[in-house]
Amino acid sequence: MARLNVKPTRMELNNLKERLKTAKRGHKLLKDKRDELMRRFISLIRENHRLRQEVEQSLSASLKDFVWAKSSVNTLMLEELFLVPSKQVSLLIEEENVMSVTVPKMFPTVQATRDAEQGLDYSYLSSNSEMDATFKAIDSHVDALLRLAEVEKTCQLMADEIEKTRRRVNGLEYATIPNLEETIHYIELKLEESDRANLVRIMKVK
Repeated sequence: MARLNVKPTRMELNNLKERLKTAKRGHKLLKDKRDELMRRFISLIRENHRLRQEVEQSLSASLKDFVWAKSSVNTLMLEELFLVPSKQVSLLIEEENVMSVTVPKMFPTVQATRDAEQGLDYSYLSSNSEMDATFKAIDSHVDALLRLAEVEKTCQLMADEIEKTRRRVNGLEYATIPNLEETIHYIELKLEESDRANLVRIMKVK
């Protein structure tokens, strides 16, 4: 512990006591914030783990189906299928405040280049039924992928905030508060010593 470099006066003592009171109140609030952030962070980590497993399994299965479907389609015809995009995905990102952490909220809006009733935007003669089913399956994963990206980004931001809060809590607990208490104790001893010296001097005068 390091004593603060202040003058041992009663005014300074009162100021330090107010600072100590504020520091203890801030320490309690930051600890409560850290605990709540940890609780939400653990919940998001579990959701992130579940979502990642689901997305990886579904995408892995879809890619296997795509490889199988591609084997029976001419390479030039396959390239033609991807020349014109059938949909345009616009992403609306909003911000939400969670325990003073600004996290993103993603809302996809899909705009088809043709009427939705027309289905897939390419000639069915250029593909096969397996390829059509694979495209539809991959298209159905967009929402899950966006939700996974949203949760992972939220976890990253909350982890950074937890680390900042932890450093502040430790700084108050192991540096600021002990230093203030040590300084207050030192000033109280100095003031008591000064009072005794004045009392002795008055007694000698009498």
